[in-house]
Amino acid sequence: MKNINTIKKLGYKIRILRKEKKYSQEMLAEKADLNRVFIGLVERGTTNITVKNLESIANALDINIKELFEFIL
Repeated sequence: MKNINTIKKLGYKIRILRKEKKYSQEMLAEKADLNRVFIGLVERGTTNITVKNLESIANALDINIKELFEFIL
């Protein structure tokens, strides 16, 4: 993952955390009050995401928002 940009790394991290919780994309979207398609776009790193939506995802995963950024740049 050396040359993957930050948005892709962030999406990958969200996917890992979601799977650790055994949530489907639909379950995460519902808990975060977001659209399932949007969650897929975020996880693939094909869309930018606001801090507000990051906070919603972190809350849905029951983690601190800073944990989403704990990856090697």
